[in-house]
Amino acid sequence: MADHEAILALSDALVSELTDAGRTVCTAESCTGGWIAKAITDVPGSSAVFAYGIVSYSNGAKESLLGVQNKTLVDNGAVSELAVAEMAEGALHLSGADIAVAVSGIAGPDGGTKEKPVGTVCFAWAVRDGSKVSAETNRQHFSGDRELVRELSVAHAIQGVRERLES
Repeated sequence: MADHEAILALSDALVSELTDAGRTVCTAESCTGGWIAKAITDVPGSSAVFAYGIVSYSNGAKESLLGVQNKTLVDNGAVSELAVAEMAEGALHLSGADIAVAVSGIAGPDGGTKEKPVGTVCFAWAVRDGSKVSAETNRQHFSGDRELVRELSVAHAIQGVRERLES
């Protein structure tokens, strides 16, 4: 279970690891509303490793800012692994960063469906290696109220960046 101190500790470790690796990160957020970017930039010295963050809450923003295809949103929804992969790749392309993390989910208290209940959150991490970009995605289901779903999503996203730095 994440909390604000745990998120700060994760962010502090991430900034240190990015600094040591000489790499940069950017974010593309929907349900977390910029919280991942805030958590990273709460760490002193983060300006050397944080490219920028985009909050693309609406589908229109996902399309116009990040290049998510309308067909992806229509066929799969914004809360889908394909949509977050396109969000992460779009953010990586725009920012020139080395790693992008993207998040889209249903934090609640309503908006869920049988297929995608409240607490469903999709994540993508896109990593640049020279001219090649690879993306990994996963889907999680977090239990709790809106605040807890968002908090757990932030922690999972940051930990995912750390894991990709290690590999």
